[in-house]
Amino acid sequence: MKVKDIQKVAVLGAGTMGSQLAVLVAAHGFPVCCFTPKEDELHTIESVSAFADGWFAKSVAKGKMEEKDAAAARGRLAFTNDLGQAAKDAQMVVEAVADITEVKQKVLAEADRHTAEGCIYASNSSYIVSSRFCGAVKHPENVLNMHFFNPALVMKLVEVVKGPHVAEQAAQTAFEFCEALGKTPVMIQKEIYGFVVNRIFSAITKEACYLLDQGVAGIPEIDLAVKNGLGHPMGPFELLDLTGIDLEYDVLMEKYRMSGALADKPSPALVERYAQGAYGKKTKKGFYDYE
Repeated sequence: MKVKDIQKVAVLGAGTMGSQLAVLVAAHGFPVCCFTPKEDELHTIESVSAFADGWFAKSVAKGKMEEKDAAAARGRLAFTNDLGQAAKDAQMVVEAVADITEVKQKVLAEADRHTAEGCIYASNSSYIVSSRFCGAVKHPENVLNMHFFNPALVMKLVEVVKGPHVAEQAAQTAFEFCEALGKTPVMIQKEIYGFVVNRIFSAITKEACYLLDQGVAGIPEIDLAVKNGLGHPMGPFELLDLTGIDLEYDVLMEKYRMSGALADKPSPALVERYAQGAYGKKTKKGFYDYE
């Protein structure tokens, strides 16, 4: 499978990343169908459709797209509650469901019943390597990580990760697909949990949460220290609120399930907010209040 052969893209999951990726793919000329489960009350077809409509309207208003181009792109984008419909005859599947191995396996196995022959399965997982779920499909050599960064419509970097099972052609096609979306992909030659960027990010956020839990400093003080002392554009708690505290919690719990090491469990600061449903900006409350 090569980029020129991709006539349909399926995006599985319409959360913060999935909805952006669906819009991104449509905006760059590919027909795309995005699946969101009926039980997902945060990301209904109505809400994600409204997000897409709003993004294209703003792009026209800001002079970034011509109205006819925006209308054509929006016409290439569809949302559905039917996973089979989304995956039907797709040559590229972008998986953007929860960072839980069993969830990914279930979704990919179902999609594999409907996709085109030679379909490439690209997981947007932030941490979990594709060798842990590639066996869910008939051709595991076509399963790899293609990790975009939030906000996916803005951030240029994509980590394309080659596991030991990944076919060279699949990795190359994924790399070129990212370039076709206007992104700057980097090829990661070896699997490692969290890849490159998030391993560094996790080290920072883990230490920030430890300092908060120990009462060493408050949330705004830690963020200010990191921004002004290390030159980061956002503090660790601001970034967690943007990317989603629920995502970070799921990722850390999945790592804990794999390792059994107590050091891998989420910090009390994360657990407390996760239990309260305070996931960050998308719920209007996280480490900061966005009401």
